Amino acid sequence: MKENGTRTHLSHGLHVVRDGPPQAPPLLLVHGTGASGASWGPVIPALAARHHVVRVDLPGCGQSPPAESYEVPAQADRVAALLDDLGLRSVTVAGHSSGGYVATALAERRPDLVGAVALVSTGPDMDAFRTQPLVLRLLLGPPFGRLLWARRTDAMIRKGIGATAARPVDVPDGMIDDLRNTSYRAFRTLSRRNIAYLTERAVPERLAALRLPVLAVFGDADPRWEPSSAHRYGAVPGTRVEMLSGVGHLPPLEAPAATAELLLRFAARGAGAPPVTH
Repeated sequence: MKENGTRTHLSHGLHVVRDGPPQAPPLLLVHGTGASGASWGPVIPALAARHHVVRVDLPGCGQSPPAESYEVPAQADRVAALLDDLGLRSVTVAGHSSGGYVATALAERRPDLVGAVALVSTGPDMDAFRTQPLVLRLLLGPPFGRLLWARRTDAMIRKGIGATAARPVDVPDGMIDDLRNTSYRAFRTLSRRNIAYLTERAVPERLAALRLPVLAVFGDADPRWEPSSAHRYGAVPGTRVEMLSGVGHLPPLEAPAATAELLLRFAARGAGAPPVTH
């Protein structure tokens, strides 16, 4: 199906949205917990001008149906199957927040598919996790989370999103609709599986074994992860760390132009970069 030049379809249980010329260098965007591909909306015009941009809604999120397993490796395997179907290789994969864990797992399990990894607001380990804003603790956690989740209004959803930002943001309407489609059970299960993946092994340690170009982007006012923890990625050979001033957890919404420019520069370098050597 085509919508305003955008191609959409369902593949391997994933709702897929593609923008930009199919023959252009591929760029895969993976969203964070409970969100959807719509969360990348503001950066798409700039990225699609130079890339074949592929966005997915992970299982149980947005317009994708629930899955039997929400384990991070299982999510990565579904994305790998999609890339195989599309015939894409040497893909630059960008993950926002926990989407960075899926991006990392994809590179771990299918190094033949991934040319470079960009992590946007992706916590490196559990030590970097911060106390969440009150509105999120009420909306997402027991004992009231399940009841409130079923009674969410658009205003409540926008307030929850805004609580992770450091500046006012324009939330795409499609993102609100997709968040409404995500069930409380899927969100909680995804959260637990992401924590399990991170607890098993820190992301910088995982990336160090991959020898890929890596970009780590953090807002210096992120309320979910300690901003200074971004520099832990600097210990990984081939990693570039970029801090966005006055930005919280949502760079694609808070600073879309700067985020898109960082991703474009990284993808241009990563596409022609040789493997990282130690």
